[in-house]
Amino acid sequence: MRCPFCAHDDSQVKDSRPAEDNAAIRRRRQCSHCGARFTTFERVQLREVTVVKSGSDGEAARREPFERRKLEQSISLACRKRDVAPERIDQLVSGIQRQVETAGEAEIPSNRIGEMVMDGLRQIDSVAYIRFASVYRDFSEARDFEEFASTVQNAAPAKLSGGIASD
Repeated sequence: MRCPFCAHDDSQVKDSRPAEDNAAIRRRRQCSHCGARFTTFERVQLREVTVVKSGSDGEAARREPFERRKLEQSISLACRKRDVAPERIDQLVSGIQRQVETAGEAEIPSNRIGEMVMDGLRQIDSVAYIRFASVYRDFSEARDFEEFASTVQNAAPAKLSGGIASD
């Protein structure tokens, strides 16, 4: 494994342990050249999946490889400053990644992934759910938030009225 500090190609594994509910292995490594320590994660990747992003205004659809990191960033951003444990976010990301990779398709539309995220966030935290929906569904006015929030409130009034989502 290449050292992220000095780019030397040789590093030694100092410690390995399971991570992410045994869905990954966390490895502590040390560079044999500069001595720096860093952490890597090893995950099972069942297949290469391409995300198809719909084009806007007559543009052709774009295709790009599925990246767990992007999914994790968007969910973490929606959950920012909320009482959502990092483990819950990681479980949601791992679950969506598993669904995407086991679907048996080489390509998956980005809107299907967005719906998976929406379903997961709806169960975890109503505010994070609304935050994600505001970007995913491209809210343009305050009225869009009001209408969407009222549908969430009608579906789960206890979660919204309490301020912090309960598990």
